[in-house]
Amino acid sequence: MQTASILVKPASGLCNTHCDYCFYCDEAAHRESAQRGMMEVETLRALIRKTLPATRLQYSLAFQGGEPTLRGLDFFCAAAEMARRYNRNNARVTLSLQTNGAALDGAWAEFLAENGFLVGLSVDGTAALHDRHRHLNDGGSAYAAALRAAELLDRRRVPYNILTVAHRETAAHIREIYAAYRQRGWRWLQFIDCLDPLDAPAAWSLTPADYGDFLVTLFDLWQADALRGAAPSIRLFDNWLGILLGRPPEACAQSGVCGIQYIVEADGDVYPCDFYALDAWRLGNIRADTLAQIDEKRSALGFCARSIPLPAQCAACPWLRLCRNGCYRQRDAETGLSKYCASYRLFFEQRGDRLAALAQRISRGKPLA
Repeated sequence: MQTASILVKPASGLCNTHCDYCFYCDEAAHRESAQRGMMEVETLRALIRKTLPATRLQYSLAFQGGEPTLRGLDFFCAAAEMARRYNRNNARVTLSLQTNGAALDGAWAEFLAENGFLVGLSVDGTAALHDRHRHLNDGGSAYAAALRAAELLDRRRVPYNILTVAHRETAAHIREIYAAYRQRGWRWLQFIDCLDPLDAPAAWSLTPADYGDFLVTLFDLWQADALRGAAPSIRLFDNWLGILLGRPPEACAQSGVCGIQYIVEADGDVYPCDFYALDAWRLGNIRADTLAQIDEKRSALGFCARSIPLPAQCAACPWLRLCRNGCYRQRDAETGLSKYCASYRLFFEQRGDRLAALAQRISRGKPLA
């Protein structure tokens, strides 16, 4: 294969923080076996040996949870060493880690810097918003822990993105959040729309109206900075600009079709997507099965194929090129439309021309940042 996207759960869903809206806790609760303990080094070795030598161009190895740092620094040292040892085709290897930052210290920061990791640091805006829904198990402030982690990463010059969950409250306070991020000099931002629990929406769930207002407000704040050449990178807007400039989106949700991924739980079980790490979608086990068997199971289940058909409304929509009906997990089971169809329509109708103008600005060689 030319490229490979691997997401590893080295500590399964175990975490040193309890987040009220954690989608993975919800998924795990719907499995016969919720938590899978800690990943053995030999499971990690089997994973990398079966996937990296088969990759020719680009290999993405990401660690997530739960909280992946609970597995310990030695495990990650082994992962970095294996990524070097088994890269027989000299593929471009990217290593990344998503964390709440609570366990990071100087040794972690030094390791991440020396091994070229990209870090995704979870921060939900301000102290009040963050600590309202993210609770450290030791009773401390999860927001203060995240800020300490950011300072450590800055000191060691470790590249990191700020990952913010857009739920009902953070969406309503996006002006305050954007100002706080600007003040801290954070320039790489991802705003991730909050997943509803599998059974029913929750108190923090976004409504289409919430999300539409959020997108318009965030864009206006960001555009003002872009026009003076000082815009932070916001993944959502970067991808839409890329589409307008003829580039394929790198974000899965903005592709409109499910791609081929390998989500590997701590016990080696493999799933096709982080949002579908459920018993019905188990593809096999990385230690017991070959990569071909795992890929065959994905095809047999029709995981990617089911995301291709579009509702008739999409075919007639002038914004399909950009919207692409969003992430499959966010689509309504009956209509097939994205939960946020009205949100996207509102945004593109009100700000689509401005987005296109920024794309033209880029094409003329005028930077946004």
